[in-house]
Amino acid sequence: QVQLVESGGGLVQAGGSLRLSCAASISIFKINRASWFRQGPGKQRELVAGISGGGITNYADSVKDRFTISTDNAKNTVYLLMNSLKPEDTAVYYCNLEFFETFWSALSTTPWGQGTQVTVSS
Repeated sequence: QVQLVESGGGLVQAGGSLRLSCAASISIFKINRASWFRQGPGKQRELVAGISGGGITNYADSVKDRFTISTDNAKNTVYLLMNSLKPEDTAVYYCNLEFFETFWSALSTTPWGQGTQVTVSS
């Protein structure tokens, strides 16, 4: 079963930048859709950004024009570049993939990874 490992989080001052990475533990034939979610203290998990296999992206209004999602299919990795960070971006960030493991496989969805903590100080 594929596992996801998120990394790249940390402590940053407001206005700073971070790049999160999410790597799949196995080789994937095709990523159909990749998404980043976050869960802040006392809040529900929310969708931050998504990207289709064709490269079409969507973002939550709160991060639009500041965050950029991208994929590297050769590395089975999804990235989230976060610029102009704000204290309200503080959360644990998780990724999720819809994928085809092989050419003949059915569409699958990854289980949640452990997440990576992002803390933005004011």
